[in-house]
Amino acid sequence: MDMNNNDILVRLRYALDIKDEDMVKIFQLGDVEVTKEDVQELLNRLNDSLSDDENEYELPCDNTMLESFFNGLIVHKRGKQEPKPGQPERPPMMIKNSGSVNNVMLKKLKIALQLTTEDMLAIWEEVGVNVSKGELSALLRKEGHSNYRRCGDRYARNFLKGLGMRYRG
Repeated sequence: MDMNNNDILVRLRYALDIKDEDMVKIFQLGDVEVTKEDVQELLNRLNDSLSDDENEYELPCDNTMLESFFNGLIVHKRGKQEPKPGQPERPPMMIKNSGSVNNVMLKKLKIALQLTTEDMLAIWEEVGVNVSKGELSALLRKEGHSNYRRCGDRYARNFLKGLGMRYRG
């Protein structure tokens, strides 16, 4: 089953034990205004038995909204960083298409949670997935780099599962 942006939010919220009020705050830190009700709609699946697609949510989360959440999570966890002279006020969006969502998620979580390469490898190891340093390096590269490798849903799902084991223990 493919993971969509709402699935990522649901899994991340569980893994890091983020309350609804904090989700609203994190979105606001990422320059997206949402209400507590919006957050609940982002996290609630449509239970329409007529639908074949189990991946439908009351309020779909697009790439910009998801990346804004990641940016807000970085500010929430690490504090606001003043842009250096000549730097834009807001970082450019990194999610170019749905294929780069998982890679950007790994990069942003690495920053937000101040994870080292070893931490990330250990998180995967906790769920029985072996990722080499070289593979991780390829997943964290900028899209378009010759050694860039797309992060599949299996790696992303297991990383979020490992985060849950680490943070909820």
